[in-house]
Amino acid sequence: MRQEPSRADLGAGLFVAGLGALALWQAAVIPVSPLYAQVGPKVIPFLVAGGLLLLGVLLTLSAWRGGWSHHIEEVQEAGPPNLRALGLMGAGLLANLALIGPLGFSIAASAQFVLVAAAFGSRRLLRDILIALPLCLGTWFLFVQALGVNIGAGVLEEAVLHLLGQEVP
Repeated sequence: MRQEPSRADLGAGLFVAGLGALALWQAAVIPVSPLYAQVGPKVIPFLVAGGLLLLGVLLTLSAWRGGWSHHIEEVQEAGPPNLRALGLMGAGLLANLALIGPLGFSIAASAQFVLVAAAFGSRRLLRDILIALPLCLGTWFLFVQALGVNIGAGVLEEAVLHLLGQEVP
């Protein structure tokens, strides 16, 4: 007797396969200098994309055979999804996308941090902001100073660099 496909497992498998396809597309458009002989900057992204795509296909096939999650105890005991938490996490992603260009990495990532903290149940907005801003600003400085990668300077980064007597990279 054929088992009914699990909709949740099917959704997860298709989502992972979609991520793999997206990663494959993005890996294909990575510019490559003619200086690379055989192994260039596309190898690892292609391996990761291929792994995601394969995993997504295998998860989807497993879902069509009845799924895998019904055997997991936590899934059996789980209630309905928390739509408020999912909405706050989605809002965090959108806030980051909307704010990183005009305001820079630290403010955008801090907004995302605060919204995700609220999604996980935090009700202390001021504390979350006071944790997020230095953490995100420190991360920005680590990328810029230690790694030489500019991930989006904005008003906060410019103000701190100005106080330190440095120019924005």
